[in-house]
Amino acid sequence: MDKICVIRHKVLVEGKSIRCVAGEMGVSRNTVTRYLTLPEAIRKEREPRPRPVMDKVGPRIDEILEEWKHRVTPKQRLTGTRILRQLSEDHYQVGITTVRDYLRERRRQAAEVYIPLVHRPGEEGQCDFFEVTVEEDGELRRAWKLVLHLPYSGRDFLWIYDSCDQLSFLDGHVRAAAHFGGLPRRIVYDNLSAAVRRRVGLAPQLTERFQALVSHYLFEPCFARRGEGHDKGSVESRGKGIRLQHFTPVPQGSSLADIAAVVLREVDSAWRERVQRDGRRCWELWQEECRRLLALPERPFEACRVVLVSVSSKATVEIERARYSVPSGWALLDITAYVGVEDVRLVCRGEVEVVPRQRRGGRCVQYRHYLPELAKKPQAVRQVAPELVAELGEPYQRLWSLLESRYGPQEAARVLARVLGAMVDHGSQAVAEALDAALQAGRCDLLSLSSRLQKTDLTVEVPAALQGYEVEAGSPADYDLLLAGGAR
Repeated sequence: MDKICVIRHKVLVEGKSIRCVAGEMGVSRNTVTRYLTLPEAIRKEREPRPRPVMDKVGPRIDEILEEWKHRVTPKQRLTGTRILRQLSEDHYQVGITTVRDYLRERRRQAAEVYIPLVHRPGEEGQCDFFEVTVEEDGELRRAWKLVLHLPYSGRDFLWIYDSCDQLSFLDGHVRAAAHFGGLPRRIVYDNLSAAVRRRVGLAPQLTERFQALVSHYLFEPCFARRGEGHDKGSVESRGKGIRLQHFTPVPQGSSLADIAAVVLREVDSAWRERVQRDGRRCWELWQEECRRLLALPERPFEACRVVLVSVSSKATVEIERARYSVPSGWALLDITAYVGVEDVRLVCRGEVEVVPRQRRGGRCVQYRHYLPELAKKPQAVRQVAPELVAELGEPYQRLWSLLESRYGPQEAARVLARVLGAMVDHGSQAVAEALDAALQAGRCDLLSLSSRLQKTDLTVEVPAALQGYEVEAGSPADYDLLLAGGAR
């Protein structure tokens, strides 16, 4: 382009002849004439040159790729060098440049062309799990971050879970709905097993619990193509961005819920200050989008899995390879367990017990479930006394310390077993009040506890339905009159 400018200036401004300028610039007179006519260079497309070697080798490279496609992996893939070696063994005379040029053109033709999409307020959300590292209670561990992203306003919801199972997936939607105050009309997912049981042609068959979630909130589930995560590129980008911006350095906390709450506040605070490329603030876009989200039902979805289990003779149940204790009266019965993300609700014959959910191989034994049996087994009380009094709290911890220091562990266990029997007969609240009063008086013997329980039992509240009745008391004189009349 610089040469064109010089040629045009010499001829049109300085007035030199075409012959003179051609000699000075070292070009032909036809070139000078053409540049005087055209103010800028125009590249003419030429017909492709013949490529006899490429035309001969190309079909064989395609055959090699087809033959070996089931014998390679992403880390042990075919390279141009390996294909050149095979071509040489097949007696083809070709260079590495030709092979690489052919593979480059083949990849270009097979590359997917992406479509610029339009995101409308309240219409679309994208959801996915991402692996992260957190420091829980001083220990580094792997966890899973669920992110629900709204592309129009750029707002994100995230929560951290122990695993990326179906319970975490469902619980994340319930929390996101409460956080946003609604849900978008459709949400895009991968073909994850928590949502899709199997595919029949192009139509996915949803899992039972995910179908219940969809029916509860009335949004439309959409699924990306298999292996094509960029179909939901917004959440893929945000998941990586959140991990780099808010999980570096590794966040710390006493539990996953505490860590998730802190990170979510940071993400929301940063989002409020964000500005889109067109100059609009994300907070202003959210004001428009929140009005178009689906309204939430009156009650949130119960994100749990229903499991029928049998209670063993030890009054324990096994759920997901974790063991839980239940009241001893449930032994050898069938019960219903509602397994949630953080707790397990156990139901048997109208009674309900809620216990914290354990990891696989974990154990949650609450010895208050075994009070009737412990009242009969002082030796068992001696073995589990520290755990038992820790569950019961005060004043039982104080009682055990006094008994153990005064009588020794063996006799202390016998006394505590009798106290547990009183709890079974009179209730834990009445025994705790009587025991607290006895300890304050400086006594920890059973006679003092018994007398206080008897005083407590004498004050019985009369039901309202019986307060209008008067019961007359009889006397021995009434019977004398009857006997006298009978004698006559």
